[in-house]
Amino acid sequence: MPNPLLEPFTAPFDAPPLSDVRPEHFRPAFEAEMARQTSAIEAITNDPNKATFANTIVPLEKSGLALDRVASIFGLLTGADTNDALQAIEREMAPVLARHSSAIWLNEALFRRVEAVHARRDALALGEEERRMVERYHTLFVRAGAQLDGAGRKRLAEIKERLATLGTLFGQNVLADEKAWMLVIEPADLAGLPDWLRADAAQAAADRGVADKHVITLSRSSIEPFLQFSTRRDLREKAFAAWIKRGENGGPSDNRAIMTETIALRAERARLLGYDSYAAFRLADTMAKSPAAALDLLGSVWQAGRARAAAEADDLQSLIAGEGQNFTLGPWDWRHYAEKIRKRRFDFDSAELKPYLQLERMIAAAFDTAGRLFGLGFEEVHDVPLYHPDVRAWEVTEDGKLVGLFLGDYFARPSKRSGAWMSSLRDQQRLTGDVRPIVFNVMNFSKPPAGEPALLSFDDARTLFHEFGHALHGLLSDVTYPLISGTNVANDFVELPSQLYEHWLERPEVLRRFARHAETDAPMPEALLEKVLAARTFNQGFQTVEYTASALVDMDLHLLAADRPVDVGGFERGVLERIGMPAAIVMRHRTPHFQHIFSGEGYAAGYYSYLWSEVLDADAFDAFEESGDIFDPATAKRLREFIYAAGYRRDPADAYRAFRGRDPDPTALLRKRGLDALAGMDDAG
Repeated sequence: MPNPLLEPFTAPFDAPPLSDVRPEHFRPAFEAEMARQTSAIEAITNDPNKATFANTIVPLEKSGLALDRVASIFGLLTGADTNDALQAIEREMAPVLARHSSAIWLNEALFRRVEAVHARRDALALGEEERRMVERYHTLFVRAGAQLDGAGRKRLAEIKERLATLGTLFGQNVLADEKAWMLVIEPADLAGLPDWLRADAAQAAADRGVADKHVITLSRSSIEPFLQFSTRRDLREKAFAAWIKRGENGGPSDNRAIMTETIALRAERARLLGYDSYAAFRLADTMAKSPAAALDLLGSVWQAGRARAAAEADDLQSLIAGEGQNFTLGPWDWRHYAEKIRKRRFDFDSAELKPYLQLERMIAAAFDTAGRLFGLGFEEVHDVPLYHPDVRAWEVTEDGKLVGLFLGDYFARPSKRSGAWMSSLRDQQRLTGDVRPIVFNVMNFSKPPAGEPALLSFDDARTLFHEFGHALHGLLSDVTYPLISGTNVANDFVELPSQLYEHWLERPEVLRRFARHAETDAPMPEALLEKVLAARTFNQGFQTVEYTASALVDMDLHLLAADRPVDVGGFERGVLERIGMPAAIVMRHRTPHFQHIFSGEGYAAGYYSYLWSEVLDADAFDAFEESGDIFDPATAKRLREFIYAAGYRRDPADAYRAFRGRDPDPTALLRKRGLDALAGMDDAG
């Protein structure tokens, strides 16, 4: 039988045949494309001619494109619509693919050719992109261990293979815990829940075969509003306990042993490569350059955030006492009582806001912003093969010319891992023709009952804009080589386009047009709009602390040496005690389900990068405000040229200076979070 993964893609936009792909297609496709790449690498290393950019770098770059095509489809499905068969293949193929990758990056003959081109790069007539390609490939080979001796390369390959297996198991375990748990709510236990949340919970129950009940799941878009609105403190505590215990429940889905082994192997890998720690290894190839630089930023923000959180906690405890209660504020109480204070202080609550934030209109707002900034148009298409009925596709154009294809997958389901992300099925490049990108966004919003509009919280809407900012980074890419295309940039730079895009959601110019009531279509009243904007920095101490604590634990874990096994849970508790973590706040991602850092390398020793990029995005949006027009054409043109379209063509610091005309102003971050008055303060004295 023909394998659709190995046949030419004939769907519109040359899109992959997602509706035809079956789990059994992947193993043969992986094997065929790995063999093809191996043959291509052999042809490079057996070339008797002197190594040049054309006979070494170019064929190396082309060699993995077909394998990447299969892997991107596999990655999409295992993240967004997985099943037992796909998970079994994922476990099987993770070490196989890692072994194949190591065979390339640790190939002595191949590295000698890359090194020869790198040594002569100043003498060669290389363009800006070509020189960057030579430098990046040389860096990647060295960081992969190409300069090690035979024993070192062998051990590094073993470590990489084992880490691939561990990362796969970690993510599957988290998904297993998320799928296995639900809170079934009787009608009498719905106290405090707004109508839209009751409807969402009823739909979740129907989706899970629980008749005539309501269900809260461990999807953030389900559990967070439940914690916010439910007046049943016992149920809030029960739900919160399940949420923070994902990956730490004993049995086959427990991640504690996986974390211990992962941390040890990463530290050993760093030591083999000549670094004191895995954190030092990872940050050497980022904007920050060193853990010390990242920790300096985290420390300054931690102090201001902790001071604000302490004041917020006092307010919440006073409210509890004022209601005649005598319990101490717990983590399962924070969102509930913060919502009450928000309502009192700003005279509105989240339930009042949500009918104005329809999913369809927020998608339209994101598209319209891209049109006003970059001249893009979006038209939904229905002839593209997709992998699930919830998925939608849009043709993206500029002046009638195709820019790319955008896929959106917005609703939570048991087959999808939690969180939100962007990735690509095809990167923009010109190496093999004018290849247009196919990018996708995956979310986990609560799905409404049939015929009802999907309503978002403001955080949900911000997530939509964030991920669409990533999508634009992929769609607007304008480079020749896939290695430096789109979002293939330094980890602490990649969040700049996404976090910057969030700013437009919070602008009255956007909300006035697109925040319209789901039933009446009336625009958001100006009074409510003013309250929403006034409340932007409300509860910022809590949000800063829960994020920064996660980043600090991540960094400290990866500063460890590999001299002894570490109890990661105990280590987490130790770090939180040392930094003075408030008792009523829990890390945004506790280590047993911290997929950013344990499901593959991803953001390992790099979770700080959201904050690093926030320095850039706060300062970058100031450029628009300084122009007097948040859609200023000249500023948008520079933003596109040097940030969204440039890929990894140049060093990120140089790219930012080219856009802004100077280095970023770090005070913009604290000002954005409303913490500037608290900088340098520490309420612990």
